[in-house]
Amino acid sequence: MDNRDTNQRPGWLENFLGGTPGRVIVRLIIMSLVVGFLMSVFGISPEAIFRSFQGFVNSIFDNGFEVFRDAFAYVLTGAAIVLPLWFVGRLLAAGRRR
Repeated sequence: MDNRDTNQRPGWLENFLGGTPGRVIVRLIIMSLVVGFLMSVFGISPEAIFRSFQGFVNSIFDNGFEVFRDAFAYVLTGAAIVLPLWFVGRLLAAGRRR
């Protein structure tokens, strides 16, 4: 009697899938059925999800460039204070070294 079959470690495919391919397929079908039922109960369609995702990505691109514009304005505003203070500090430090 060969005992290796019962004590054999799972292969790379079973490790990757999280179980045997047959069991994983059955689990995915059952989960898809439950999720699809719940989505229909709440009136959510896959098309609406994809449209929402597309709108989300578009808003990131639209608002993302505004963020860079605002950041540049913040840098200029801060530089109006920081650069003169830095320059005065460098002048004072140079005067102390002499």
